Amino acid sequence: MLSTLGKTRILLTLLCLTATGLFYKSKWSLTDLYSLWPYKLRACNCQKCLTEGEHEYKPLIDASPKPFLSKQTPMSEDDFNWWKKVQREKRPFSFFNETVDKLFTIFPPNPHVLQQSSDRCRTCALVGNSANLKGSHYGQLIDYHDIIIRINRGPTIGYESDVGNRTTHRVMYPESASYLDKNTHLVFFPFKMKDLLWLLNSFAPQKKGQEEAKRRANKDLVMIVNPALMRYSHEIWLKKKGRYPSTGFMTLVLSLQICDEVNVFGFGADKDGNWSHYFEILRNKRLRTGPHAGTQEYEVIHMLDQKEVISLYKGP
Repeated sequence: MLSTLGKTRILLTLLCLTATGLFYKSKWSLTDLYSLWPYKLRACNCQKCLTEGEHEYKPLIDASPKPFLSKQTPMSEDDFNWWKKVQREKRPFSFFNETVDKLFTIFPPNPHVLQQSSDRCRTCALVGNSANLKGSHYGQLIDYHDIIIRINRGPTIGYESDVGNRTTHRVMYPESASYLDKNTHLVFFPFKMKDLLWLLNSFAPQKKGQEEAKRRANKDLVMIVNPALMRYSHEIWLKKKGRYPSTGFMTLVLSLQICDEVNVFGFGADKDGNWSHYFEILRNKRLRTGPHAGTQEYEVIHMLDQKEVISLYKGP
C-alpha cells in the first residue's frame, strides 16, 4: 500500500506532466502554468520579504510615489508646488522641468535600482549617525548586507568596528556633500531648486580650455530622489508633524521601496534629546532636531520595528 506521502508525490508528478503537455500543445505562457501551481511564488528570497504579509503599514508602503526621478517618472506640478513652498522657491514648474531635462543629459535617464526577484534577497543596512553606535561593535554585521546606505558625511575610517567599512549608497545634499569612489552610488536629496542647480554645475562638462574638476562621484551611479518622496514622508508617515522630514527619516522611507529586508543602525536621540553623532562631540545641547519632528520620526521607526517590518539596532 502506498503511504499518504507517496500518493501526494505521484499526484504532484502527474500534475506537472499534465501542465507541461498543455504548455507544449498550446500557446500557454509560463504565467499560465504558474497559475496551476498550488503554491504562491515568493516576492523575494529572504526569510521574510517586506512586501509579504499583512500589517497596518503595508498600505502606507504601497502608496509611495516613484522614489527616484527619471525620464519616465517626472514630478507632478502639484507635488512641485508643495515642494517649492518648503523653501519659498519662486521659480516656476517649467524651470524645474528644464533643469531636470539637463540633468538627464548627464546622468542615466533611469537610475539603476536592483529589482525585486524571487531568486534574490536585497538586504539593506541603513546606517545613521547617532552616538548610540559608539561601542556597538556592529561593523561586521553592517558589512554583511548587500546594500549599505550611509547618510551625509558619516565616516567609516577609524570607526570600522562599530559602523563597518563598506558603502554602496551615500545619501547627500550640497551642504553635506563629500567625494565618493567610483563604485558608490550618490543618492541625491534635492531640498530646493538651488540643490538641483548645484548638482548640474558639479557634473557639467568643462568648457574648452578649463581645467577638469574633480567629480563628486561616478556620474553613472547618481540617483536623484523624487521630491515627491519628501511630501509623501511628511504627510503619510509623519502626519504633517514638523516642517519637513529629516534626511535620515526620508532615507528610511526610501529603503522601504528598494529593499526586501531593512536593518536600521545609528538612529535615535541621546539623553538630552539631541540626535548627536558618533564621530563628533555636540557642543549645542539645545539643538534637538531643528525643523524636523525628531520624536515623531523615532516613534514611527520604533513602531515599524515592533511590527517586525524592519529591525532596529539600538546600540549598547
